Amino acid sequence: MNAVLLSVIVMLVLSLLRVHVVLALSIGAIVGGVVGGLGFLETIEVFSEGLGGNATVALSYALLGAFAVAISKTGLPDVMVNVVLRLVGKEGENRRKTLSKALLFFVILIISCFSQNVIPIHIAFIPILIPPILKILNELEVDRRLIATILTFGLTAPYIFLPYGFGQIFHGIIQSNIADNGLEVTMAEIPTAMALPTIGLVVGLLFAIFVTYRRPRSYENREINAEFKQEEISYSNWTIACAVVAIVVTLVVQYYSESMIIAGLAGLMILFLSGSFNRREADQAVTEGMKMMAFIGFVMLTAAGFAAVIRETGHVELLVEQVAAVIGQQRGLAAMLMLVVGLFITMGIGSSFSTIPIIATLFVPLGLAVGFSPMAIIVLIGTAGALGDAGAPASDSTLGPTAGLNADGQHNHIWDTCVPTFLHFNIPLLLFGWIAAMML
Repeated sequence: MNAVLLSVIVMLVLSLLRVHVVLALSIGAIVGGVVGGLGFLETIEVFSEGLGGNATVALSYALLGAFAVAISKTGLPDVMVNVVLRLVGKEGENRRKTLSKALLFFVILIISCFSQNVIPIHIAFIPILIPPILKILNELEVDRRLIATILTFGLTAPYIFLPYGFGQIFHGIIQSNIADNGLEVTMAEIPTAMALPTIGLVVGLLFAIFVTYRRPRSYENREINAEFKQEEISYSNWTIACAVVAIVVTLVVQYYSESMIIAGLAGLMILFLSGSFNRREADQAVTEGMKMMAFIGFVMLTAAGFAAVIRETGHVELLVEQVAAVIGQQRGLAAMLMLVVGLFITMGIGSSFSTIPIIATLFVPLGLAVGFSPMAIIVLIGTAGALGDAGAPASDSTLGPTAGLNADGQHNHIWDTCVPTFLHFNIPLLLFGWIAAMML
C-alpha cells in the first residue's frame, strides 16, 4: 500500500477514535515512514528535523494568545459587552423584536469577525460576550443554533480571505507550503483566489439567518454555570485607550513587517510599558495566552514533521502518478476528490491550519500533473484546508461557540453547533471552492 495513503488513513482513524491529534499525527508519520522504506530510526530523524518547519507559526500563535489575554485584562472586552447590553438590553418588546434581533446578530458578527483580524483575540471573547446576553437571547426567542452559525462564520471567513491577524498566518502557511513543494506563488494572489470560496460562506450564513433558523425557539432562564461568571476587571479610560493604541500598532507593524511575531511583541510592549496592568498580571497574561494557543501550536509543529516524513518516503510522486493515471485530464473530478480529502483530514484533525502542510505535499504535484493553474492550486489547498473547520468536533471554531452558548446547560455541542455549522458552511464552501478551481 502507498505509504502516504496509509499514513493519512492511520492518522484519520486515530483522530476519529479520539486519540489526541498530536499522537495520531506522530503515529501516522512513523507508520508511513516505515512502510515507505525509511526504517524506524531514519523516520524519527526526519520527523524531528521537520518539526522546525512550523516553529514560526507556533510562536506567532503563542504571542497572539498572550496579546489576546492582555487585551482582556485592559477591560476593552467588558466595554464591548456593556455596549451590546445597552443597545439591545431594553429592546425586548414584541413590536421591536425584529430590530433587536438584527442589531444583536450584527454586533455578534462584527465582534467575531474582528477577533480574527482587527483585534486578533480568537475565541477568547466568547466566554466574555455570550453568557451575559443569554437571557436577552431567550427573551427574543433566538435559536442558539443561529448564534453558533454566526460565531463560526466570524471565526473562519475572515482568516480565509483577509491577510491580517490569523489570516496572515493562514495565508503564510499556504504560500510557504506550496513553495516547499515546488510551486512559487505570492501572498498577494491568495485573497483573490479565496474570494469565491468566502462568498460561499456568506451564502451559507444568509441561508441560516433567513431560512433555517428564522423561527423562534424557547429556552429556560437558568443561572449561568459558575465557571462562566466573569471576574470583575477594573479598568479606566487610560487602559481602554492603551488597548486601542496597542491594537492599531499591532496592525501597522504587521502590515510593514509582515510578521505576526514582531506585531504581537509590539502590542504587548505597549500594554506593558503603559502600565495597563502590573508586572504580576503581565506574567500571568502571557502564560494564560500561551496555554490558550498551545494546542494549536503543538499540532502545527507535529503536522510539519508528518509532512516531512511523507515527502521523504518518495511515495508522494508514486501516488500522484497513480491518481493522475486514473483521473487523466478530468479536472472536475480531480478538484472534487482533493476537496473531499481536505474535508476528511480537517474533520479528523480539527485544525485547518494544521491540514495545509499535509495536503500541500500531495496537492501541488497532483494539481500540476492534472493541469491546474497556480491560482487554482491555491484555491484547492486553501479551500481543502478550510473545509471541515466548521463542523469538526475538535475545532476551536465549534468549541468556542459551544462554550459560550452552553453556559446555562441548554446547548448541545454536536447537534446545536457542529451539525448546523457543517451543513451551512462546508457544503457551500465545497461547491464554491470547486467552481473557483475550475474557473481560475
